[in-house]
Amino acid sequence: MCRNIRTLSNFEPPATRDEVHGAALQYVRKISGAATPSQANAEAFMRAVEAVTAATHELLDSLVTAAPPKNREVEAAKARARSEARFSR
Repeated sequence: MCRNIRTLSNFEPPATRDEVHGAALQYVRKISGAATPSQANAEAFMRAVEAVTAATHELLDSLVTAAPPKNREVEAAKARARSEARFSR
């Protein structure tokens, strides 16, 4: 599950709310061990997702870097090339 969490810092354009929420959801799924919580745990699960989302927004807003912003398309192309090299044996 967590393999799908991608770096969200220092991109142009910045990470969207949906991207941050998706990363938070994947994180909570991983640490809870449940892709879909039971009805008894649904409220706690969603509170955790919202808390991680808020913490992630705070972190991303607070980070400072001198590096130029990365381009999403270029980074995606690099990832595809690494994946192809890894799995096309």
